[in-house]
Amino acid sequence: MKRTQLLNRHISRLVAELGHMDEIIVADAGLPVPNGVEVIDLAVCPGLPSFFDVLSALKSELAIEAAIFANEASQELAGTLTATLTAWGDDIGKNVDITRISHDDFKKRSATAKAVIRTGETTPYANVILISGVVF
Repeated sequence: MKRTQLLNRHISRLVAELGHMDEIIVADAGLPVPNGVEVIDLAVCPGLPSFFDVLSALKSELAIEAAIFANEASQELAGTLTATLTAWGDDIGKNVDITRISHDDFKKRSATAKAVIRTGETTPYANVILISGVVF
């Protein structure tokens, strides 16, 4: 059994397969997923698991260099997400480039993601595209 925080075999496989600049999405329970994009569905019921719980688990194994989320995210969500992503960069010794785009553009861009990890989150616009970095 793995010793790291991330125990989900499907997410572990996804992280291991990512190359530099590949994109994955951590999504709320309602984000539409385009045909052909893998979905790792973790949603159990509203709020479980939470968006930030999944980000915390990913942080234990994934190096990111950039992240994208929607302009429509509330000020509170945007602030918490920005702080989380900045701390993630600090932990790996790199700056994380954070960009905001319209939710419509976010949904269009999701068609090129390697996978969407669906959480039980019900906070509107709690979605983020994570762009894989390198550890060196």
